[in-house]
This record gives sequence, C-alpha cells and structure tokens, in this order.
Amino acid sequence: MAIYGHKFKSCFETENEIRIAKREWALSLRSYGERELVMAVDHCKAQLAWMPTVSEFLDILRSRTGDFGLPSVRMAYEEACRFALTPTKHHWSHPAVYQAGRATGWFEIRSEPEKRIYPLFSYNYDLLSRRVREGESLEEPVVQALPDRSDNTMIEEMERWSAAAGLDMREASKLLFYMTKPRYSKVRKRFRQQSELKCVERGITLSLPD
Repeated sequence: MAIYGHKFKSCFETENEIRIAKREWALSLRSYGERELVMAVDHCKAQLAWMPTVSEFLDILRSRTGDFGLPSVRMAYEEACRFALTPTKHHWSHPAVYQAGRATGWFEIRSEPEKRIYPLFSYNYDLLSRRVREGESLEEPVVQALPDRSDNTMIEEMERWSAAAGLDMREASKLLFYMTKPRYSKVRKRFRQQSELKCVERGITLSLPD
C-alpha cells in the first residue's frame, strides 16, 4: 500500500479481501526466501506503475538472477531446443532444464511447433523449479559407458526418409510421428495408417518406414 497508494486500495476494498489475498500470496510465494522477494519488490517499485498480480510477480521472481541458479523459463526452453538431439552429452546450465526437457519429450521439442510445446515445457519447468526452491536436489543427466542409441537410430532413419521424400525434417516428423510410439502397438499402427493417407493425398509414393 505504501508503494501503490490508492491503486492498492482500489483492489482490496475490505479487510476480508485483503486477508484472502494475503493467504493466496503466501501460498504462492512460500518457496522463496526474503532476498528473492525483496529483489522482486524493488523491481516492481522501479518498473511497474500498477501492482502486479500473483502470476506477474512470480514471473518477475523467475526472471531475476540468483534464483537458485535457475535460468528463466525462456532461456531454459531455448537451451533445451538447442541440445534436444544430444541431451546426455550437454553440460546443462541447471538439472531442472534437463529434467523439464526429458519430461516434455526430446523428440517433441525437436519436432513440434513452439506454440504447442512451449506451454508444456513451461509447466514442467515451473514444477521442477518449485522443487528446487524447496530444497530438493534434482538428478543430473548421466552419460552411460555404452549409451542407448535407439533414439539416435530412429532420428537417423527419419532423416534418411525425409531426404529421400524431398521434405524438410520438421515436415517429415509430422508424418513419422508414429515412430515414437511402441513397436507393434495399436496406437502406432493407427498413426501410421493416418500418415499413409496423408502421403497419398500429397502424392508421396515413398513407403513409410516400419
């Protein structure tokens, strides 16, 4: 109220409204320490003419440096996109970035448009970031002595097919999405049949991989 004056009062007209708001804010900010909260409030004083909502204040907290070493969700997403092909070989800026990428799906990050995959990544990253702020230590990616190359083999097969079909990888991945499903499963068979129909409609005569 000291910062925003009548703008604050116009949001909370009764003591009961203030009490409910305090409870909601306390629950939302329970995993942050005093240093992070003071830094975010100072940002609000300097940058915002109107007091932020809870979600806006959380975004400010996540974007400030020193937030448990966690990069912002945008920076985390961009890192996940750059290294989605070889996630276990990259030295991640924070284990939460790797874990969010794995939970979202490396293939999906590589092949799906941002407007579809970014909200899912953001949701996963937010959950993991909250666990970090509450003191949990996340698992680091481990490079195995004899790594499982099945995912890389699938990608290589998809790249060969897309080149032979004269399609770019993003376009081909939509037709080959069925390859991410378990072999011999009904869902894989159904998706493959749908892709066959799409190939016929587009005049693609090249057989789809098994």
